[in-house]
Amino acid sequence: LLAEIRANAYDMVINGVEVGGGSIRIHNRDLQMKVFSVLGMSEEEAKDKFGFLLSAFEHGAPPHGGLAFGLDRLCTILGGKTSIRDYIAFPKNNQGRDTMMDTPSGITPEQLAELHIETVAPKSKGGEKAGEASFSPAART
Repeated sequence: LLAEIRANAYDMVINGVEVGGGSIRIHNRDLQMKVFSVLGMSEEEAKDKFGFLLSAFEHGAPPHGGLAFGLDRLCTILGGKTSIRDYIAFPKNNQGRDTMMDTPSGITPEQLAELHIETVAPKSKGGEKAGEASFSPAART
């Protein structure tokens, strides 16, 4: 089933470099329900979470799509560079960190309490709690 799935998608390419892409969105209720099913979502869950969308499809949503291009990629080509990092305002390093904003950063107990989030350390094989992982900026290398 998954090997038979097709998309009406397109890319914008300049001199062999992809600078944008897009697709025609799903606009058919039956097809959308098949996608939800492949994702493991029951019909009830799909209606609960996406009832507004499924209802719109029942009334006849027209085909619609879009195209998004990467200004950073376009600037890379026009600027004669090879890396988009030269044109990204806040590039992330190879570890996914934003060094300009020092993110991701630690979470304070006050922030966790405000959001009603509780962390629980996993139990080790011996039944005792394992050491809690540190997420503080000082613990990063």
